[in-house]
Amino acid sequence: MIARNPLLSAPPYQVEQALKRLGANLRTARLRRNLSIQEIAEKIGVERHVVSAAEKGKPSTGIAIYTAMLWSLGLIDQLSDVADPDRDEEGKTLGKARERAKAGTSKGLSDDF
Repeated sequence: MIARNPLLSAPPYQVEQALKRLGANLRTARLRRNLSIQEIAEKIGVERHVVSAAEKGKPSTGIAIYTAMLWSLGLIDQLSDVADPDRDEEGKTLGKARERAKAGTSKGLSDDF
């Protein structure tokens, strides 16, 4: 028996809500462009039910589908903002805490190669 990934059946609440928001945002972008689900599906090479599932925020929808949808809507550049290290304040703080306070002192030059 193959074990199912629990993220597909019961993702954490915040993950579920983020996927639903992303799907709703993609749907809004599609409708604003007056495009049908079928048109997006054809452009990215999938069945219409795949686009519909993404717009509903289904956890089983792969990242490649979301990325292709962003591309098809001309929004692919926004993907670079996801997990941008320059916007990761906690990561920057943790990184700074691990940096050495000052450079080590030189013990003079050595010609021992």
